[in-house]
Amino acid sequence: MLNVLLWAPLVVGLLCLLAPRRAVGGVAATGTISILGLAIALVAGFDAGVPGLQHVVDESWIPELGVRYQLGVDGISIFLVVLTALLWAAATTFAAFKGTERPRNFFLMLMIGETAALGAFLAQDLLLFVLFFDLMLVPFFFLIGSWGTGERVRATTKMIVYTLVGSLLMLVGAIATAILAADGGQVTFSLAELRAEVLGEGSQDWIFCCFAAAFLVKMPAVPIHGWMPDAYRAAPLPVLALLSGVLSKVGAYGFLRVVLPLYPDATIRFQEAVLVIAAASILYGSVMAFTQTNVRLIAGYSSIAQLGFITLGIFSLRPDGADGAVLQMVNHGLVVAPIFFIIALLAARTGTEDLREMGGQATRAPVLAALFLVVTLATLAMPGSANFIGEFYILLGVFQAKILYAFVAGIGIALAAFYALRLYQRTMHNRLPDGAESREISLRDGLVLAPLVACIVALALYPNLILKRGEPSVEAATAAVQPEETVVAKR
Repeated sequence: MLNVLLWAPLVVGLLCLLAPRRAVGGVAATGTISILGLAIALVAGFDAGVPGLQHVVDESWIPELGVRYQLGVDGISIFLVVLTALLWAAATTFAAFKGTERPRNFFLMLMIGETAALGAFLAQDLLLFVLFFDLMLVPFFFLIGSWGTGERVRATTKMIVYTLVGSLLMLVGAIATAILAADGGQVTFSLAELRAEVLGEGSQDWIFCCFAAAFLVKMPAVPIHGWMPDAYRAAPLPVLALLSGVLSKVGAYGFLRVVLPLYPDATIRFQEAVLVIAAASILYGSVMAFTQTNVRLIAGYSSIAQLGFITLGIFSLRPDGADGAVLQMVNHGLVVAPIFFIIALLAARTGTEDLREMGGQATRAPVLAALFLVVTLATLAMPGSANFIGEFYILLGVFQAKILYAFVAGIGIALAAFYALRLYQRTMHNRLPDGAESREISLRDGLVLAPLVACIVALALYPNLILKRGEPSVEAATAAVQPEETVVAKR
């Protein structure tokens, strides 16, 4: 089943190349919706009582190098796989409705990107994970560079420079991990086998830095977020929804899947440094989101703040904080994607992406305003939302680990209310600017937005859907970084 799920997007992309021009969008949308159905079936067949991997695929790939084709899902990755399928279906359908130049190539790049993202979440071989992680960069380079706007060449160049440096460091770290763990024996990149061979402290330290650099750039985190503003200004909005909603989560996922289990001693030593980066991302992202006037950058800087929360939960090095981080990864993807779709609708009605020139959109669009209100309340972690539960778990873990950073995170929560409500108020209410049009959301756009909003509401009613299934895997991932007395007490 995992093989079908992983490679189906690539097959859909190849079908798009063969389809008549008018049918390309329909083929892509139908294909991604079918892939979403496979992902939902995967969740339906997932056994929450089993802490280890399920639906495992394990085949020899490059035996001379110890590389295996290993796939699997557990409580950490299962809902990130569903999130990927859901947001890709929404973004592809949205793009198909709006139309695009050179649609065959556009949708082919989108489908390659989906296979790469799914591969990163499914891979259980370290080198396979690195390959899928790097493959994600290729289609998004073309999607932004060829279909973007404004200074798209500059944006893609900066994105490539930042992310490629991180990816090369991660490749070096992966190779070093396998060779050092082998210690003259058989080299292997299997994550399960590497977890059993803990490296020496000195080796862990520099390899940790290699992986951390790659993951923090991908998220992005302060101060290595320099590629983000240009990329967010230039990217097509459906592509931007995927870049912020899915690709940024691969970095956070990598910390839980790779860094904590393989480099536990280095994780403990660098905990304080990463918490500082996370806290800085929360404060900087929140302040910048409140001061920006470009609606894309408001959403972009808010994502930096939210990824800071997720990093804070992971590096609390406690199961409750990591549980909250996993839930928050899904929450953020469900919230930020509809924000970018709504930005596209607002820009079409007002002819601008400047917040100062928007307003009055709720006058004749109560359904659009209601959908946007649900997304806004989830963004600011309104009590009763799944975002509130996720942040509560994160703060619970951080309070028990490093109380100072919990207070810093609390400031970020307060600032989130300011920038989220400011975005909603300025766009939906006030006076309708001259030349702007207020009209209700169309049925086609509603078919994209309404399911995402329904998922936000459903997860608010039952966040345990993720927490219950993720808890055993999260505890296993964080066990290596737990103080011995904590592990004994928990048993």
